[in-house]
Order: sequence, then C-alpha cells, then structure tokens
Amino acid sequence: MLPDKEIKKKFRPIFWKNPEKYYPTEVLKSECFSRKICLSCKKPFWTTTDRTVCGDPACSKEFEFIGKSPAKKQLSYIEVWTEFAKMFKKFGYTPIKRYPVVARWNATMEYTNASIAAFQPYVISGEIKPPANPLVIPQFCLRFGDVDNVGITGSHNTGFVMIGQHMFVPPEKWNQNEVFRHIHTWVNKGIGLPNNEVTYHEDAWAGGGNFGCCMEFFSRGCELGNQVYMLYEQTNGGHKELNIKVLDMGMGQERNAWFTQGTNTMYDATFPTIIEKLKAKTGIKIDSNLMKKYVPYSGLLNLDETKNIGVAWKTVAGKVGMGVSELKKTMLPISALYSVAEHSRSLLVALSDSALPSNVGGGYNLRMILRRALSFINKYDWNVSLSDVCEWHAAYLKKIFPELSENLSEVNDILEVEKRKYTETKKRNKQMISQIIKKDVSESKLVELYDSHGITPDQITEEANKENKKIVVPENFYAKVAERHEKAEQKTQTKKETHLDLKGIPDTEPLYFEHYDFTDFKAIALKVIDKHVVLDKTAFYPTSGGQIHDKGKITGNEVVDVFKQGSVIIHAMKDIPSFKRGDIVRGKIDIERRVQLAQHHTGTHILNGSAKQLLGNHVWQAGAAKFLDKARLDITHYEQLTDEEVKKIEEIANNVIKQNLPVYKSFMPRGIAEAMFGFTIYQGGAVPGKKLRIVDVKGFDTEACGGTHLNLTGECKVLKILKTNKVQDGIIRIEFVCGNAAYKQIEQQGTLLKELSKILNCKEEEIVFRTEELFLKWKKARKSLKKNKALTAKELELTSKKKFSGDIVGKTCEILRTQPEHLSKTVKRFLEDITAVKKKLNIK
Repeated sequence: MLPDKEIKKKFRPIFWKNPEKYYPTEVLKSECFSRKICLSCKKPFWTTTDRTVCGDPACSKEFEFIGKSPAKKQLSYIEVWTEFAKMFKKFGYTPIKRYPVVARWNATMEYTNASIAAFQPYVISGEIKPPANPLVIPQFCLRFGDVDNVGITGSHNTGFVMIGQHMFVPPEKWNQNEVFRHIHTWVNKGIGLPNNEVTYHEDAWAGGGNFGCCMEFFSRGCELGNQVYMLYEQTNGGHKELNIKVLDMGMGQERNAWFTQGTNTMYDATFPTIIEKLKAKTGIKIDSNLMKKYVPYSGLLNLDETKNIGVAWKTVAGKVGMGVSELKKTMLPISALYSVAEHSRSLLVALSDSALPSNVGGGYNLRMILRRALSFINKYDWNVSLSDVCEWHAAYLKKIFPELSENLSEVNDILEVEKRKYTETKKRNKQMISQIIKKDVSESKLVELYDSHGITPDQITEEANKENKKIVVPENFYAKVAERHEKAEQKTQTKKETHLDLKGIPDTEPLYFEHYDFTDFKAIALKVIDKHVVLDKTAFYPTSGGQIHDKGKITGNEVVDVFKQGSVIIHAMKDIPSFKRGDIVRGKIDIERRVQLAQHHTGTHILNGSAKQLLGNHVWQAGAAKFLDKARLDITHYEQLTDEEVKKIEEIANNVIKQNLPVYKSFMPRGIAEAMFGFTIYQGGAVPGKKLRIVDVKGFDTEACGGTHLNLTGECKVLKILKTNKVQDGIIRIEFVCGNAAYKQIEQQGTLLKELSKILNCKEEEIVFRTEELFLKWKKARKSLKKNKALTAKELELTSKKKFSGDIVGKTCEILRTQPEHLSKTVKRFLEDITAVKKKLNIK
C-alpha cells in the first residue's frame, strides 16, 4: 500500500480532472462560486471574487481578521458549539457527547486525535453502528507535535476541540452536495460570513488505509475547517470503493471562536476568563497594539516550518518595529502565560478521562507539558497553582463538558503528586547540574538529561548563568525530547510461537463461556498433528487474557497445554494421542485447577473494582496474570499504596465477596455494550470483534472479558493481598490470592508464626518487636565489625518489651526486607550472623 502522502499525490489529479464527480460543484455554482487555479500553489479553489490565489496564507500572504473579523456574528468559545449543534439538529443531525480523550477502544491509538477517531476502527469498517447517524460531536483531541510552538505563535495547541460532522451511509444514500450545503450554511449564517469572504479549496485526504477528496474552507488566511469525503479503501491490489461512505468534516472550535471574535490570539478567544485571571495573578500586562502587529507574523516562528529561527525572529521583530532582544523580552513571558493556560486545559481533560502522567507511553507527553508549565511558573516566580487553573477551566467549560467539574478533586491530587515529584527531582538534580555545567553541554546531552533525569533546560541555564556560562537550548527542545522517547519505545521484542498448518479447519466452538464448572464434554477430533489436537468444540480454556490454560484429559490422554492460533483452539498432549481424526472423544478438565483459576480471575475483577472505588476513576487495569498459587493485578496509580490503602482495598473486596453478588456473563453487540456501560469495559485493553463478552458484577465492576468466571462473588471465598509494589512509573502491582490458595496462605502464615515464635523464643504478639530489635542489633554488629570496634554486652542486650497489633508476618517481612517464604531462613541467618560477629569480637 502507498503511504498517505503518495496516495494523495496520485489521486489529486484524478479528482481535479472530474470536479463534478468528486466535489460539491452543484451547491458552489448555485451560490455563484467559480472555479479557479491558484497562481501560487496550482490547486483548484472556488471563489465569488476576482482573486487569483487561493485563501491559504502561504499563497495569499494574508492574516487579516485580528481586530477586524468579517464575520457578522461574534461567538464565544462555548457558543461556537451550542450554536453549531442547534443548527445541525434542525438539519437532522444528532448532537452527541464527546468520547474520552484516552482512546481505550482502539488498540492502535493512545489518545483521540480527531473527531473521526472516536469511530475508528469499528464504525468505519461497518462492524458496528454509530451512536447516531448522521451526528455532530465536540471531540476534545490531544496532539503533542507542536509543544514548542504553544504560546509563541498565538495559535498552536496540544489540546483542542474538533467539531465533527459525520455520516456513515451506503453508496446509494450518499449525497455530497447536501452535506456540503449544511456546512456552507454554517459559514453563511452560523458565523455570518458572506460568500465573498470565503474560499473553498479542492484537495485529497488519506489516513488509516482510507482516502478520498475534501473541501477546505478559508477566510482571510484562517482555515475554518475541512470537509472530507472518505470514499475509497487501499488494498494490496490497488483500491476499491468503501462499502460505507463516510463524511468526516472537522472544524476547530478554537479557530471559529478566534475568527469571529478577531482577538489577538487564539487563547484570548478560547479561554478568556483564564487568561484574565492569570494576568492578574502574574502581573503580566499585554499590549494589545503590539499583539496586533506581532500575531499576523508570529506564524513565521513555527519551528516545524522555519529553517532558521534566528532569521525568523529578526523578520518578525522588523515587522513589529522592535529589536529582537526587546521583542523576546516582551513576548516570552506572555508566551509562557499562554502556555500555562493551554497546558493546564489539556491536563484537566486528560486526567479527568483517567490518563496519568508517567515516564512511559502517552503519559510521558502529559508529564512533559506538565513540567513545561511548572518550569515557566518557577522561571518567572509566579504565584500560580496548576490546580487552580484547572478549576478555572472546568468552570468555564461546564456548559459543554460538565464531567470536568465532577473530577476536580482527583485531578488536583494527581497534580499535587506530580508537583512534589518535580520539586524533589529539582533538588536531587542540583548537585548533578553543578557538575554537568563544568563541561560543554550539547543539544543531545540536554535532551538526554531531560529524558533520563527530568532535568529541564531552565534548571540548567539557571545554574549556568550563576557561573556566567552560556547554554544554548534548541527552540524545539520538547519536540526533540518527544522524538527521542518515541524512538526508544519503538524497539519491540519478538517471541517464538507454535504455528501449525490448519488449512480448512473451522473456528473452534468454545464451551467455557457460560459455566466455569462445565468440565465434561464430547467432541469430534478434526485434526491430529503429532502431539497437537484440534476438536470441533472444547471446554478447555486456552492461555489468554492473562489466565493460564486448563489441564485434564481427552479420552484418557493427558492435556498439558492449550493455546489459540487465530480462532482455532489447539490442545497439546503429553504423548501422541491414542485417537485419530474423525473420532468422537470425551474431554475431562481438572476441576480443582479450573475452580482456582476462575476464583483468581473473578477476584481480579473484584480487586480492580475495589481499587477504583477507593483510589478514584484514574485506576485502570494495566495488566493481570492468574496462576494457580496466586494472581497479580497491575493498576494505574500515581504513587505507592500505603498500608492503610491496601487494608481498605482488601476490606472492600471481601465485603463484595460476602455479599455473594451474581456475576452475569453475556455476549452483546459492541455498540450496545459501549452505550450501556461506557468505555470502562476495556479494562484489559481494546477487544476486537463485533460482539463482546461482558462480565458484570452488578453495580460494582463491568468489563469485556473472555476468561472463566464464577457465578457468584461468594464463590471466591476470601481474597488476601500478599504484597504491592511499583513496577514502573504510574503502575502499581498487587499480588493476591483467592479461595483455596488464600486458605493455604493463611494456614502457612499460622505455621510460620509458630516457627518464628519458637526461633525467637517469644510470644507470637512479640515477634515484630523482637525482629526489629534483632535487625537493629545485626546492623550495629556489622557496623562495629567494619569499624573494628568491640560492642559491649549492654549494646547487644535485648532490654525492652512492646506489644503489637496488625499483620505480624507482613511487618516482620518489611523490617527484614524479605519475602514471607524466606522469613524463617532470614531470621536464622541473622541470628547466626550476630553469633559469628560476637565470637569474632570476643563478646559473650
């Protein structure tokens, strides 16, 4: 398949050769537009005037709406959406709520980056129906490619709302002229723009394996939107028409507000109340006359497009009528203020939608903009709290995004933890920086220091200035950081998999979905390949979803492994089986193993729901594994769990078990499942297919899951958390046991307490105290031996007594920094070590 850029290049001439077929020429002609070819870029455009170039500012050299917008209606940021939704509702479109900015439903995408992304891949492929058809949506999107441009150009964002006009219909219902008339009516009547103030450009669009033609619309150098007509699909053999024609009109809510108001920057139109409050807090004064001169040329400072940023600053300064140094001194603090406002809004939406800043994945970009905002606040010594700024944003956006106000408490907690980490990192790195600046600091070294240690350029330049040393920071620093991190994450590991020739073999019918205790069945052997067997149906669960496979027998032959190849389930036998292809066989599953695995899998759901209930909506399953002896659940959380939190999570989980709630399991269409339960069903990641199996612990936890599950929560018996630890930034691992495995753990701990009590020659309630004394005594002995000093008998004597409560084994393990299974050996080793030290130092 051709890259998107190449497919557009190939099909533009085809589309342009036959505009009546590919573009809404009927409406354009009825509105007195005529088709012309731009003298500059050579693209076709439509206008009612005698202009000879299109409306793209690269060709027209115009950017003339600031302070003098031609729009007859001046719309606030909120009104752009409410008025648009009102108008399109009359046209027959259904306004729907935005999708989360974290794209849990799409395995290929971290964040929603366009309005159409809300419906990829399943709606566009025709696998599921859209929530409404046609529809309009105010979709908040995140893109991190322009971080360095935010603030300085007056028009770049990391977060923005793309208002989408969408329709998904078969070819016979496709009416391109009608949907174009709707958007043209918005331009004419929604924002009050006369025809002579707008130009429409013919172009091509490609993305996600699909492509088609599109109409961009401009006025006075500002692109207001782009209506895409997704008509074709790329295939290995060329291209073919899509079974469903897709309308994908994307219009920036920020741009439309900015254009109609004609404010100095996009930020002044997008979040005006926030800008005013920040100006009051920081004391920054913004000269409106200066901004009117600066902003029309600020696009020259776009780091993605300029070849020499120094020359660009000179050009802009010349246009404004100031020296470069003077202009920078004025504009950089203003740019910082705009950046703090913009980054805070992106963080508010992302954190509200359960994203977390971290050092990996998409969380890396969130931490990057968060620390960029904090570095500006520190650099200019502003008394500004990001939590306060987020609260201002939530209040301003409440009419269209009320959910942001509901999640403020959780957002504030996350921001406070991130601020603390940032402050601690600064303190920790101060000594390192003092050593670094003694040498030449290259651009690559700056990027490495941020990526590896979180050291921002401002921290380095601040220390360098004290030493009168100049550090050159690249203008596109954060773009380079993101690029380095992205390359590092692209390294993947490959694993070997068994691959059998299954040509002509139909999908296996799984029998384990309805009842976990269905463990005896009959089936037909469809294929026998050495020690591998394929049946027409099976109750054997294959390793998947973090749950290990069943074991048992097929007609007396032992099954040692079960796995999937596509939709075929393969049974690995211990020996070559006694039956052959076509035989009717009987399968019997190890019931004890099945029950234990089902207890651990249902327990995983209960534990996940318990953690979310206590810690907040940012908690998602980041991974899980269910074994016989124990299970583990990885959750997203911003800091290590406290003992009290672990205790409460365990209490909530066991309360759910005691309630003996029903565990409902059913298959339903994806669209219905999402409508009923939302996107929280994708706890283990995106799940493919038109239908989803939903496991629902009513009113507590609902997930799309294909594992074996109990019928009642009470069948878990008991859940016990063994330990928790941070496995990576933003991910906490919880190891636990359920059912019989939990009873075994409790029994082992009882035995262990008796053994420790005997070793330490004390009562069970005194174990923790005696262990703590033992540990301190051991440290003193080792330290004294190292210094070649003799310890007095008094120093080695155990003198005090203390009572204890709580988890004795857990506390003892914590003191001795060991695992429960190694506890007795560790205590014995410590006692032996102390005896040896005393002997060496001649102490009785």
